[in-house]
Amino acid sequence: MLSKRKGITVSRQIMDDQQMHPDATGELTGLLNDLVVAGKIISAEVNMAGLADILGQSGRTNIQGEDVQKLDVFANQTIKRRMEQCGHVCVMASEEDDDIIPVLDGYEGNYTIAFDPLDGSSNIDVNVSIGTIFSIHRRVSASGQGDEGDLLQKGSRQVAAGYIIYGSSTVMVYTTGNGVHGFTLDPSVGEFFLSHPDIKIPETSLYYSVNEAYAHHWFDSTRNYIEYLKTGGGDRKPYSLRYIGSLVADFHRNLVKGGVFLYTRDKTSDEKSEGKLRLLYEAAPLAMIVEQAGGRAITDDGRNILEIEPRGLHQRVPLIIGSKGDVDLAEKFLRGEMG
Repeated sequence: MLSKRKGITVSRQIMDDQQMHPDATGELTGLLNDLVVAGKIISAEVNMAGLADILGQSGRTNIQGEDVQKLDVFANQTIKRRMEQCGHVCVMASEEDDDIIPVLDGYEGNYTIAFDPLDGSSNIDVNVSIGTIFSIHRRVSASGQGDEGDLLQKGSRQVAAGYIIYGSSTVMVYTTGNGVHGFTLDPSVGEFFLSHPDIKIPETSLYYSVNEAYAHHWFDSTRNYIEYLKTGGGDRKPYSLRYIGSLVADFHRNLVKGGVFLYTRDKTSDEKSEGKLRLLYEAAPLAMIVEQAGGRAITDDGRNILEIEPRGLHQRVPLIIGSKGDVDLAEKFLRGEMG
């Protein structure tokens, strides 16, 4: 049961969560606690980024063809080093690495982790909130070093998912399948304390998050849906735009306040396009969180994000995620029931 006692630490909550899973071992607890440590290290570096001269680009691109920021490199290395010898992970995948990331020989565990080390990195230089997103599965291979098959599992099989957002304060939000809870880092003592117990996303909202610069490329279903929200169709009040341009920041705001986030395919997409956002590192973990909080996450053709079978480490998907009522309404437009 999620403790509602303010002042409880994230480490204590992780231990309490383990008791909710009789089949779980201490490995998942240890893995989450190691992620907490990595988050603290990254948070400290983010707060010192300008002084430490690690703002700006590193001079290389990732598999997506995007410029890798220096803080991206630091965050990626921090998580990999923490995970490769923690003894709880058999294989890793990062949005910044082309291939699977092995752990050190002799340190293989029973879980996998896929992560976006620093989502929203294009906003690093302008001091906008950025974050780390992670997804954890139980391995499917028997033993030893894990392989790609251990990582390519549906989101519905996640045993834990979460993110750490670095903004005006550093907040960790995670779920192990028994609700969603958030913890805020107290830098004076270096500990995360419960600040958002049992998060429930509002059923509907008055906010939408989308990059309207692409509006002239949208398909009619997306354009009609957004226009309906903006103009207050029916007896609904007009919605307001809230768009930061950092997925983890936009999602966090909507999770707490209510809202819907969209990144759909458009007329510039070719027939093989699967969208922009990554299934393993972004869509699936956030989908688990939002569903645990009472919301929904679907693609722009109505598929449940958590039921998509991944075909590759860097597979992309279109994403509509947020308050259940708002996503339900979007689905009606996608099906042509409204427009």
